[in-house]
Amino acid sequence: MHHQIEGSEAVARAVALCRPEVVCAYPITPQTHIVEGVGALVKKGQLTDCEFINVESEFAALSVAIGASAAGARTYTATASQGLLFMAEAVYNAAGLGLPIVMTIGNRAIGAPINIWNDHSDSMSMRDAGWIQLYAETNQEAVDLHIQAFRLAEELSCPVMVCMDGFILTHAYERIDLPSQQEVDAFLPRFEPVQVLDPAHPYSIGAMVGPEAFTEVRYLAHDKQVQALQLIPEIGQVFSEVFGRASGGLIHEYKSDGAETIVVALGSVNGTIKEVIDVMRGDGLAIGSVSICSFRPFPLDELRDALKSAKRVVVIEKNLAPGLGGVLASNVRMALRGATATVYTVIAGLGGRPILMNSLHDVFIAASEDKLTDVQFLDLNQAVVDLELERARTTRHSGPTAESILRQNAKVGE
Repeated sequence: MHHQIEGSEAVARAVALCRPEVVCAYPITPQTHIVEGVGALVKKGQLTDCEFINVESEFAALSVAIGASAAGARTYTATASQGLLFMAEAVYNAAGLGLPIVMTIGNRAIGAPINIWNDHSDSMSMRDAGWIQLYAETNQEAVDLHIQAFRLAEELSCPVMVCMDGFILTHAYERIDLPSQQEVDAFLPRFEPVQVLDPAHPYSIGAMVGPEAFTEVRYLAHDKQVQALQLIPEIGQVFSEVFGRASGGLIHEYKSDGAETIVVALGSVNGTIKEVIDVMRGDGLAIGSVSICSFRPFPLDELRDALKSAKRVVVIEKNLAPGLGGVLASNVRMALRGATATVYTVIAGLGGRPILMNSLHDVFIAASEDKLTDVQFLDLNQAVVDLELERARTTRHSGPTAESILRQNAKVGE
């Protein structure tokens, strides 16, 4: 049934349709509405047989989720930004223990300086923790990916993050098709854990492992990710057959056939990219895009095949690896090893800065003419940067950069 609904509320309802037995909640912007929504459904009695646990921190949220999952419960939580960093130890533990927890990340920048708006700094910081990471382009896909995430997590006994852009998706109202309980029940089997704490069959979970076995344990965690490369598209195909719409999978191509320039990105920015591509195609430019849904595991073979005809690849990054450029671009270059395509990194949207069609258009034109630098910052205010660099050179006690940049912005705007 179709609803005009906020993205967070839609995700809350989708999670409830998956019949979680334990939900661990600690609010942090911009994911708060999600756990509030699930909590309201529990309180109203619309989500039954579910223990909704308010905890005292993000670390506690995932720690409780680990205990609940180890006890055999279908378990869910959500977080964002500093909350994800605060639970970092537990993030690694959940993956290392092979527990099928599903967690929403309402993507938000990491400070300092403090910033509540969207980029991908938070989930990127945990990219190698052993969790599967799926990125939603739209709120409809966010709903669909959560339903698929529980099935994926439980078939592999591996935790899954579903990443959706903070505010851009979490707080946006859209027309969303929410499936019925019967449809979700038919798609998502009853949870049968592969490991569960049971007094009748006692064993240890989380025991100390020395050098004689640690490599093998880590290898098997890697093998789960490799298995996911096959399972993610299989589950996506079954989802399409059951619900009548394509959603999920590893990558989504858009007008990439015969394209000389191909844009690669994660998340909601792909919608804006497609609009720019439509305009540029109308002007006769051979340009297309690839949206990556599964960032972990990274679809090297599928991406290599999608980019095989490209002369150049433009990677739009909502994350910065200082001193390097972009994390996503590094993975794209790995997929293209041995190929001749030039890969450009464009850092965009940090801390929620708008990614405008005109700005993307100019960058894509420059790329098509091979006039981009290796790492480009979209809409960077170079005048403010130069003022701050000069101030730092000439003033010994130059003080905090963030506050000074705000003052420099005011001066430049006068």
